[in-house]
Amino acid sequence: MFVLSVLAQDDNGGSAAGAVVQIGILLLIPVGMYFLMIRPQRRRMRAQAEMQSSLDVGDEVITTAGIYGFITGFDDDRVWLEIDDDVQVRVSRAALQGKVDTGAPTAPPTKSDSSTDNDAES
Repeated sequence: MFVLSVLAQDDNGGSAAGAVVQIGILLLIPVGMYFLMIRPQRRRMRAQAEMQSSLDVGDEVITTAGIYGFITGFDDDRVWLEIDDDVQVRVSRAALQGKVDTGAPTAPPTKSDSSTDNDAES
């Protein structure tokens, strides 16, 4: 900030140089906003659209509400999800947040894991 104020000062009536610096700063703000905000958002939206178009029947997905399910069918812009045995819900395709990686199942902690933690605390 201090450097910019020094550059913007006009020592000998050189207001043209100060005006150029001020215009340069005003032009840098929208350029910075584009690279820091707009461009990454567009990249995320493009990746989301690609993921939603690549979905197929049988894929396990998670919705934006946090519901896990398997895709059982498509109706235009709607998707049928099986969330439990014989329980299907219809959600918008835009409500699908991502595919679930079924390659590495996560198991809940076992009783032996929690007992070793309790022993360490005693």
